[in-house]
Amino acid sequence: MLDQGAPPHNPTDTTPSSPGVAARLMRRKPVERLVAEGGQGEGGALRRSLGLWQLTMISIGATLGTGIFVVLGQAVPKAGPAVTLSFVIAGLTALFSALSYAELAGTIPVSGSSYSYAYATMGELIAWVCGWCLLLEYGVSVAAVAVGWGEYLNELLDGTIGVTIPASLSAAPGEIDGGIINLPALIVVLLAMVFLLGGAKESARANTVMVCVKIAALVLFCAIGFMGFKSGNYANFMPLGMAGVSAAGATLFFSYIGFDAASTAGEEAKNAQRDLPRAIMLSLVIVTALYVLVAAVAVGAKPWRQFSDAHAALAQIMTEVTGQSFWGTLLAFCAVIAIASVVLTVLYGQTRILFAMARDGLVPKVFAKVHPKSGTPRANTVIVSLFCGVLAAAVPLGDLADATSIGTLFAFALVNVAVVVLRRTRPQMPRTFRVPLSPVLPALGFLFCIWMMGSLKRDTWVVFGVWMAVGLVFYFVYGYRRSRLATPAPSEK
Repeated sequence: MLDQGAPPHNPTDTTPSSPGVAARLMRRKPVERLVAEGGQGEGGALRRSLGLWQLTMISIGATLGTGIFVVLGQAVPKAGPAVTLSFVIAGLTALFSALSYAELAGTIPVSGSSYSYAYATMGELIAWVCGWCLLLEYGVSVAAVAVGWGEYLNELLDGTIGVTIPASLSAAPGEIDGGIINLPALIVVLLAMVFLLGGAKESARANTVMVCVKIAALVLFCAIGFMGFKSGNYANFMPLGMAGVSAAGATLFFSYIGFDAASTAGEEAKNAQRDLPRAIMLSLVIVTALYVLVAAVAVGAKPWRQFSDAHAALAQIMTEVTGQSFWGTLLAFCAVIAIASVVLTVLYGQTRILFAMARDGLVPKVFAKVHPKSGTPRANTVIVSLFCGVLAAAVPLGDLADATSIGTLFAFALVNVAVVVLRRTRPQMPRTFRVPLSPVLPALGFLFCIWMMGSLKRDTWVVFGVWMAVGLVFYFVYGYRRSRLATPAPSEK
């Protein structure tokens, strides 16, 4: 019996039915559409001005410095002399993920990094989760590194003019007694914002100079630190067992955050498909070699039990080895410049990820507005910088470092899955770099990330869970309804 209230069937009606919720959550953005939209923002376009050298310097600038200059003092008490092994484990974890990043960056050369890769392979909901993790990775990383910058600035001021910034103005509330605001951390974030507002090419030039300074500083530390090297400091190599090595490795993974920064510049690279994979791999090799070398010299020059949570550990070692404050002061000066480059490049990556998410409609479109003269997302840069600056001024470093690590590891795990999925769904797509032994190496990368996430403390997982819950609420309230993927691209109409 026919339903009298139903509308009559029209055999010529071809209007598609609205997809269900599950289908909308799993909808993928075609790679061709991602690439076609590359560079285009609200009211303007990003400018392609970066070559292989600048892209490599961006990755090194975003990576080199965070672990060695800032977190080493926290990792040594967890692993003892085996902290060098912790760096190797963290670097190996990063390497597996870097291979996957290199393949996807050459295949999908856009600004969104792993967010865009997940959108093309695993669907919108997973892409949102990945992008939300990247916001935690980049945003909190900027704040954490800015806190370390303030420590070295104090070391520099003390060694040159005998003055230090009062605790009330150089420490976050709860970090030490009397801490009110970390003013130096806020200042360095705002300085980085000024550079970024000038344009990507100008920022890349400033970053290159700072990267050269930081590499020279670490080579100098190795030369002087080796003078105080004592083999006896390695007598009990693994005093806290493999659990300590693993825990230190999870913390030190924070020091590898940033090698993927080049992938966020996909829409500002001159030859993205060729240069992005090279920049990612080259930067990771250089950074890992320097990390392991510096860590080995540092532990050899100072008994591991004498390390503390001091963020300016390398400057202290140089002063102790030489008996002169000049060398520690010189290293502190180099570190002030070096760590500033990390703030600059990681902040750059954060703005470009938000740019891609805004262009897709998942976050407010103000983050996708491009200034026609500078070719930069100015409003995006100002908003992100102010947020990160406040975070740096108000939250202690240790909490920031671990929160950054868990967000990064989760995003990296998804990238290892994405490269396998794209191989299966689009096997004939041109690739300028291919992960060897796939899917074995991506699978190892995924497992290493999950293992290191499990090594982080319970409080970090609680913070991560709350962050993800907030992100999902935001997506279903805002992004799910405003996603532009529901609207066909101009070429598809």
